[in-house]
Amino acid sequence: MKIAVAIDGSENAMRAAKHAIMLAEYLPRVTLEIIYVQDFSKAKDERLLEQSSESLALKREQKMQPILAMAKEAAVEAKVIILRGNPSEEIINYVNEKKIDKLVIGSRGLNSFQEMVLGSVSHKVMKHVVCPVTVVK
Repeated sequence: MKIAVAIDGSENAMRAAKHAIMLAEYLPRVTLEIIYVQDFSKAKDERLLEQSSESLALKREQKMQPILAMAKEAAVEAKVIILRGNPSEEIINYVNEKKIDKLVIGSRGLNSFQEMVLGSVSHKVMKHVVCPVTVVK
């Protein structure tokens, strides 16, 4: 069985990861896939401000490390999937193509203004993935 959790570094994503790890603990032969989507539009802005691709990689690593540590502590097999592009589209494509059995996602990400204007990533993902989705508040 494959459970995926989409993360972006927000508090809601951390809660979603904790929930996904809890689910994985109680199911036999589960692989937890931690999905992080690098949004090109954000990356360009970050690169201009920070002038270093290494610092971008370090930021990604800092977002992943606590989740990987929690999974290890819970004896849950976890792997990191880094995608590039539009977060909702990339999550939908990955989950559907890889036949993920369950997706866990936070109810809100890092960009609340964009969420109000365009609709949340979690809402778009819920409507278009073919597996059950748990949205963690």
